[in-house]
Amino acid sequence: MKHRDSSLAKLSLTNPIHFLALGFGTGLAPKAPGTFGTLAAFPLYYLMMDLSVTAYVLITLVITLIGFWLCEKTANDMAVHDHGAIVWDEIAGMLITLIAAPVSWLAVLVGFALFRLFDILKPWPISLLDRHVKGGFGIMIDDVLAGIFAAICLQGIHAYYPLA
Repeated sequence: MKHRDSSLAKLSLTNPIHFLALGFGTGLAPKAPGTFGTLAAFPLYYLMMDLSVTAYVLITLVITLIGFWLCEKTANDMAVHDHGAIVWDEIAGMLITLIAAPVSWLAVLVGFALFRLFDILKPWPISLLDRHVKGGFGIMIDDVLAGIFAAICLQGIHAYYPLA
């Protein structure tokens, strides 16, 4: 626990890079920071949900690309690779999950459950990337892939059981 505390002591929520990487502070939740970080995606989703699919994908792509740098910089500042408090990757992954999803509370709930399932269980090849890829890209890529898997499943579910 001291390792975690000393790592967190190197951060400042007044630093915009840390503030974003920590999911607007949600990554500092004492329990389940990844889940709270995933929830931080919902205000962004709410602002984006009525956009065209193209605009939504472009904004999500920018959020993801920025995340590679944000997460690497924050991990370096903490001197810990992929610290649990860094949750920008969960935000990007959740937004990826909801690409072209029906705009409904049920779709968002199912998407959330699917993304958390893939993010926590890390089936192959997510687990392979999580173990072997380092830096900001390594922090982000497992959640990007979890988001893609969750999006595919969400679309499959919606095709057979409409979520709207």
